[in-house]
Amino acid sequence: MYRLEIIKKAENIAISVYEDDIFVEYYEEKFDEPRLEGNIYLGVVKDIVPGMQSAFLDIGEKKTALIHINDLIPKISDVTGNLNLDISKYDIKDYVKKKDKLVVQVKKDYSTEKGSRVTTDLKLVGQYVILLPNSKFVTISQKIAKEKKDELVNMVKKYIPENMGAIIRTIAQDASEEAISQDVSGLVSLFDDINEVAKANSNTNHGIKLLDDRGILGKLIIDLAPYGLNIVTDNKQVAKFVENISSGIEVKIEELKENVKPNRKVSLKSGGFITIDPTEALVTIDVNSGRYIGKERFEQTALEVNLEATEEIARQIRLRDLGGIIIIDYIDMVEEKNKQAVMKHMEECMKKDRSKVQVVEISKLCLLEMTRKPIFGRKI
Repeated sequence: MYRLEIIKKAENIAISVYEDDIFVEYYEEKFDEPRLEGNIYLGVVKDIVPGMQSAFLDIGEKKTALIHINDLIPKISDVTGNLNLDISKYDIKDYVKKKDKLVVQVKKDYSTEKGSRVTTDLKLVGQYVILLPNSKFVTISQKIAKEKKDELVNMVKKYIPENMGAIIRTIAQDASEEAISQDVSGLVSLFDDINEVAKANSNTNHGIKLLDDRGILGKLIIDLAPYGLNIVTDNKQVAKFVENISSGIEVKIEELKENVKPNRKVSLKSGGFITIDPTEALVTIDVNSGRYIGKERFEQTALEVNLEATEEIARQIRLRDLGGIIIIDYIDMVEEKNKQAVMKHMEECMKKDRSKVQVVEISKLCLLEMTRKPIFGRKI
C-alpha cells in the first residue's frame, strides 16, 4: 500500500511517497508548470545539423527540442535499443527535412541551458503494460518470476496489434488477463486518438501537444494505483488536479507536516556518515567512519560501517531518485569476503527499489559501481 502526501508551497508542490508507512521517495516540481518528460507532441522540424546528426523541432514549448538520429530510426535491438548503433552509416538528412512533422515524445526535460531531448520511439504507459507503437518486440520486467514470463508475453501478444510492441510491467504478474487486456485496449485507443489529432493538424507550422503526461504527480498515480494508493494534500487546487487525473481515487484534504528536503550529508546511527554529490556525468557517494571507532580491529570496523552505510545509501538513492552511473567510495577493506559481503548487501537492499538497478562490481580500492534508471529523468 502506498500513500502520497502533497504539500503546496508557493509555486511548487512537494510530494512525499510512503510505502507501508515508510518514507521512501521525495519529489518537487512546479505545480502550474510540471515536467515535460513523457509528453507527446506533433513537432515541426526547424533546422537540421548534419555535423551533430540531429534536428531541432518546434514542439510548442518555451524552447525548441533536439532529436538525434538514434531516436529517429527504428530500434535495432530489444535489449540495447540503438546504444551500439554505428551512426557513421546513417545520415540525418535521409530521415528528415525542414518543415517535416514528427510525432515525438520528450525523453529528457529542458533546462536553463538546453532544450528537451525527444524521440520517435513512443511509450504509452499503462498500469500493467507499456505500449510501444513504433516497435515490434514484447519484452518483460526482469523482476517478474521466470515461470510467469512466457505466460505473460503470450497473453499480451494476443491483445496488441501485430505492428506494435510492449513492455510488461512487474505488477502484471499479479493481474488478471481481463485487467491486462483492458489496459492494452485503452492504450491502443489512446494511440489512435493521438494519431487522429496529429492528422487533423498536419498543416500546422507550430508544435502541438498531443498528450499531457501530467508531470511527476500523473506518473506516480499511474505507477502506484495498482498496488493500492491513498492521497492526502493540504490544498483544494491540488485535490482537484488529482481527481481530474484519476476520478477513482479519493483525495483527503488535511494539514500536513512537510518533510525536510534531503541534505548532502547524511548521518548514520553508529556515528559515521555519507556524503552524496550528483554531477552531470555521475553520482558519487562517500562513506566515512566519523566518530565510530569500533570495538575490534579496523577491518571489522570498516565492514560494520560499510554495511550500515549500504542500507542508508539504498534508501537515499530511492528517496532522491538518483540515476545513471553511481560510484560509492566505501571505507577501505582488505579481505575479499568482506567486499563481496557489502556488494551482496547492496543487491539485497536495492530489491525494494521500483526502478531498474544493476550492481556491477566492487574494486580493489573499495569503489562500488552501480547503475540505476531514474524514475523521473534529471534535468539536462
